[in-house]
Amino acid sequence: MDLQTIKQRFGVIGNSILLERALDIAMQVATTDLTVLITGESGVGKEVFPKIIHTLSSKKHGNYIAVNCGAIPEGTIDSELFGHEKGSFTGAHDARKGYFEVADGGTIFLDEIAELPLGTQVRLLRVLESGEFMKVGSSKGQKTDVRVIAASNVNIPEAISKSKFRQDLYYRLNTVPIQIPSLRERKEDIHLLFRKFASDFAEKYRMPAIRLDEEAQKILLRYRWDGNIRQLKNITEQISIIEKEKDIDARTISKYLPDVYNRDLPVIYNKGENENISERDLLYKVFFDMKRDMTDLKKVVLEMLQREDVGSKRKENDIELMRKLDTGYEIIRDKEKLRRSHMDDDDDDFDVESFDDQVFDSENTNEEVMEESLSIHKKEEDLIRRALEKHKSKRKDAAKDLGISERTLYRKIKEYNII
Repeated sequence: MDLQTIKQRFGVIGNSILLERALDIAMQVATTDLTVLITGESGVGKEVFPKIIHTLSSKKHGNYIAVNCGAIPEGTIDSELFGHEKGSFTGAHDARKGYFEVADGGTIFLDEIAELPLGTQVRLLRVLESGEFMKVGSSKGQKTDVRVIAASNVNIPEAISKSKFRQDLYYRLNTVPIQIPSLRERKEDIHLLFRKFASDFAEKYRMPAIRLDEEAQKILLRYRWDGNIRQLKNITEQISIIEKEKDIDARTISKYLPDVYNRDLPVIYNKGENENISERDLLYKVFFDMKRDMTDLKKVVLEMLQREDVGSKRKENDIELMRKLDTGYEIIRDKEKLRRSHMDDDDDDFDVESFDDQVFDSENTNEEVMEESLSIHKKEEDLIRRALEKHKSKRKDAAKDLGISERTLYRKIKEYNII
């Protein structure tokens, strides 16, 4: 079968390169007996791929059994998969065949494989390695010739690191990996899928099919679709049933999206999402935020000054507040320059917090704010001299107190000719 025939037969919709690559791998591996591990987010359609592999395999005339490992209670999962003998546990009134025995000569699809208990994982590993299993309550091994295809929406390597999944089983299952792309990775297929679902529901409920205008289509493409194809199908059905007007605009479709702002757009930086951002970038962001807040405060005060005439004393207080805001901003700007001069030295041991404390301590020693004519170099020289006096010219202790490296302190001493 060619790719288009496979798509039509199994109802696969889309022309994404990533999707077609996954289909191509499935078609190639189908003719072998290799174990396949299918990964992808929930709702991407992983359940279609085992059917494709089974249909194109040499075991296509055998049984095909799909098992949701996460839906079977832990106490009965071994019995379901491998069967049990009569009287092997309370309630076992008769012997029972398990899925591996029933699927002998065919294919078994183990969905949500990461939900298997560790004890069951050991049993499964034995089946994969030797083709042999034992029923619960039996000491006699049985042979089975079954093709195993597993799927998971869980990050299995992460589960291994947490001792929730066996590493040897992962490598045995992952002989041929197939990664199914999420819907946001195949944006070109979103509107195509929507139209197909809209047509299907129109036929099912005997009503005209809904249509999206240009703006509604843009919202559809920008949305993240955390639930993938399953979520898109559900929302299409909701709109088809509820909306009387079948021409859907942006405002209408936005009502059906759980979080209209959950779109694939740039977001404010969150350190938990990217631990590799540099400290310098974080520092600049903080200063920009402080500058914006200072500007907002100045605007508020200006608005107060522009209002009706209030007492002269209040005016004087407002003007004094403006002067302090401006002076405070100058201090912040000077601190940013000083930080940058140290950070440009590429000192690995530069301590931002201790440096902040030292600068603020020096600024708060006087009740009056420093004059604007005082240069940043003068401030820096004064800090260095005070630190050296405090620690009796011990450069190592002075550098630690200042929050800079001893090498940088030595260079600054030479620069300012401090004896």
